[in-house]
Amino acid sequence: MAKDPAKNWTLESILEELSAQGSEENRVGMARFGIDASSAFGVPMSVLRPFSRQICRSPELAPSLWETGFHEARLLAILLTPPKAMTPELATRWLDDVQSWDLCDQLTNILARRRDSNLQVAQFAADDREFVKRAAFALIAWRAVHAKIAPDSEFLEHLGLIRQAATDERNFVWKAVHWALRQIGKRSQPLHGPALALAEELSSSEDKTSRRVGREAAKELSSEKVRLRLGV
Repeated sequence: MAKDPAKNWTLESILEELSAQGSEENRVGMARFGIDASSAFGVPMSVLRPFSRQICRSPELAPSLWETGFHEARLLAILLTPPKAMTPELATRWLDDVQSWDLCDQLTNILARRRDSNLQVAQFAADDREFVKRAAFALIAWRAVHAKIAPDSEFLEHLGLIRQAATDERNFVWKAVHWALRQIGKRSQPLHGPALALAEELSSSEDKTSRRVGREAAKELSSEKVRLRLGV
């Protein structure tokens, strides 16, 4: 992609660039990784991220990009929206349209950087739509990484939600539940023990999906690498 930081990017010129950079090969690859490519140009994130830096943060342009319905335009809309502009109302409205795990994860990655985004976890977890429910646990996982000053008590409170959702056999839900549990357990020494205890509890569950969530999390949280880093 040609670098032109002085260019005044518009909705039309961005869509033209996305169309030029897309390929059928990438569309096929997206579908192979479980991404809905029906409205995609076939532009990889390795191109979208530097492109977003050329455009610069633009919360004013982002809504127009989202409304096009094109997959990569929506990814750009997220990348162009700073955390302070990713309000609970906007995140909820955009999640209503989400039908791919990558859009869900990119959106919650930005949302997690807002100090008050923890308040949306319960809201998303109570919604039975697959990608909204995934958003709850992706948000927990991202906050475990980004919310540096959040108290450990925040994440301890989420363990109950993880226990309840561990029985959800939908692929994009249980994987996010597992991700959240692992990230909580790796966040701090005080959180490691409770997270590992839950992982071991789930590992012995009569429910198949819970056992899978528990085994995968327990394996990582019991690893020498994690224990050495946390000093446990």
